[in-house]
Amino acid sequence: MCSGRVDLEFVLRAFSKGMDGVLTVGCRLNECNYITHGNYDAMGMVHICKRLLKYIGVDPQRLKIEFMSASEGILFAEVMNNFSKEIRELGPLGRGEGIDEKVLKFKLEAVRKLIPYIKLVEREKMRVPVKSEGEYQKFFSGSEMDRLFDELILDKLAISQIMLLLREKPLPSGEIAEVLGLNPAEISKYLNDSSRQGLVRYDESLKCYALT
Repeated sequence: MCSGRVDLEFVLRAFSKGMDGVLTVGCRLNECNYITHGNYDAMGMVHICKRLLKYIGVDPQRLKIEFMSASEGILFAEVMNNFSKEIRELGPLGRGEGIDEKVLKFKLEAVRKLIPYIKLVEREKMRVPVKSEGEYQKFFSGSEMDRLFDELILDKLAISQIMLLLREKPLPSGEIAEVLGLNPAEISKYLNDSSRQGLVRYDESLKCYALT
């Protein structure tokens, strides 16, 4: 299977199931067996996923991509051994980062619910036009990617987390801010935006926000 078929959902599902690390292996760049050069798509996916993991507090080193040919069995063994060692040093997922298991599952679920939107944004705004490892590294580590990620994804992720919290029960804005580790002003902005979209409402009797 082409590494370009490794969907963002597959990676996040693996972490949601408790996997401590995920390694994606593809053909060497510019030696794709298909005309699609899907290994570049896989590299872009990994870059985006690393940013998502970092945002929710997971060490992005738990996700890695490597490129090699099918005949390089010795190299594959070395990569697997080194990656396994790195993951053991990081410790179990969540515990290694000091994140409560329930909180981590909640944050991963919030990200997974946003996957269709993230894939749309990636296709429309985050595609590198030149199939070059240098250009991919330059774009995904540059200020333009920082801006796009902040403007197009972070707000949606915060709102996704709020929706999940309110699915359990109505909550005041202060408690939402405390759970998500955001300041009250940010939460007020997200709640106002969600209210205008008809996603949430303020319950006067409970003095809380609830899903509509």
